[in-house]
Amino acid sequence: MKNWRLGKLNVTAIVLIIASQAFGSTPQKPARDVSKEQARATREWVRDAVVYEIFPRAFSQQGNFDGITARLNDLKALGVNILWLMPIHPIGQEKKKGTIGSPYAVRDYYAINPDYGTKDDFHRLIKEAHRRGMKVIIDIVANHTSWDSVMMKHPEFYEHDAQGRITYPHDWSDVAELNYANPQLRRYMIDMLKYWIREFDLDGFRCDVAEEVPTDFWENARAELDQIKPDIVMLAEGHKPELLIKAFDFDYSWPIHSALTDVLHGRLRATELSSEWEKEFKAWPRNSLHMRFSDNHDERRAIARFGEPAALAASAFVLTLDGVPMLYNGMEVGDTTESGAPALFEKLPIFWPIAERRPEFPQFYKRMIALRQASNALRRGSTEWLRNSDEARIVTYLRRGAGEEIVVAINFSNRAFFGSVEVAHGQLFSDITPDIGRPLPPDAPSPEPGRRSPTNALPTLSLDAWGYRIFRRSLT
Repeated sequence: MKNWRLGKLNVTAIVLIIASQAFGSTPQKPARDVSKEQARATREWVRDAVVYEIFPRAFSQQGNFDGITARLNDLKALGVNILWLMPIHPIGQEKKKGTIGSPYAVRDYYAINPDYGTKDDFHRLIKEAHRRGMKVIIDIVANHTSWDSVMMKHPEFYEHDAQGRITYPHDWSDVAELNYANPQLRRYMIDMLKYWIREFDLDGFRCDVAEEVPTDFWENARAELDQIKPDIVMLAEGHKPELLIKAFDFDYSWPIHSALTDVLHGRLRATELSSEWEKEFKAWPRNSLHMRFSDNHDERRAIARFGEPAALAASAFVLTLDGVPMLYNGMEVGDTTESGAPALFEKLPIFWPIAERRPEFPQFYKRMIALRQASNALRRGSTEWLRNSDEARIVTYLRRGAGEEIVVAINFSNRAFFGSVEVAHGQLFSDITPDIGRPLPPDAPSPEPGRRSPTNALPTLSLDAWGYRIFRRSLT
């Protein structure tokens, strides 16, 4: 779910802050400084991952598990290897939003939404994904439930206001907030997580608004889950450094996502991306891992917000920066189904045939993911931001890994660029930007015999509007 984390505090939060300052309330305890600590050790398959977020209701016309199972070969061919399913539980109907309601208003953590199928259908999906070498994780909404949740028979599991009424978080009126001061609730939730690992051989969880649930709960839960299946992954939807010490393998890079949006809309200079990266690098535990993304279920599609060329430029950034990239289902065909609709609360299936109109999209994602998977520098290498001759619009950085260096250059503007980038040994780099065919995206080589786009020989650099280029040199 989405709240103030994109950098804009909601009105309630602002009022509370002002009131606290005005009446001299005790200030909150400062955040724990973990910048000198080590992040928890993460499995190599996690660091090599490309996450693919699936909204089961929207992924296929039938909107169920079988619709996902039927397309596993396509997902394997795309190159993704962690399938994240948005909440698969029954949806609450009391105080629901929209026609169907939000999957993040969970009625029963132990049950499966009957619209999605049966336990056997889910078992089959996981088994078939595993057979293809893909991992499966599910969304866990631990901060709140629906108002008609089976847990309402335990009102002590919930937060209450001064009048004794169960409360809801932020402005999310369709859900009721859980109370983690209650040890029985904690036991219930940990046992529930263990059930899904034991029963379905899942590979982990994506944890909704993880930073609003106490960190020690997640740490205790992870310790118990590791006793059942050590080889799992946990993704925190949050941006709180201490979460990566013991509980989570990686988290959401919300500030970089927000900066990317503002840069693409011309509200910020391109250098804001490196600034946010530096802040993250300095404040987080050593060797922290973050998820990079430009599209997700909380927003209109990136292609609708930015336009087609800019959406591909954003994905070029996500797929070549350090961390773990994430794709939201339908990105790979340029889907715009959710361009302005409340996708969380209605049934809006992805229009897969759009790939015939935008053939550059599936080619871009397949070849960029293949490039990433073949490059040690892109998957696990260090990141160094490079100076260039127009840093208001152009981002340039170097990824260094075993045996190679990769230079990435992206134009985050609608004006062509011709200039330079400050990189040592520039003449030794070869252009390896994937050629994704017609209709040509920015900077792709021309298919006409004997003709190509202007040659880039670093440190000289030429980029079309929203163009991107990738260069490599061997260190062996």
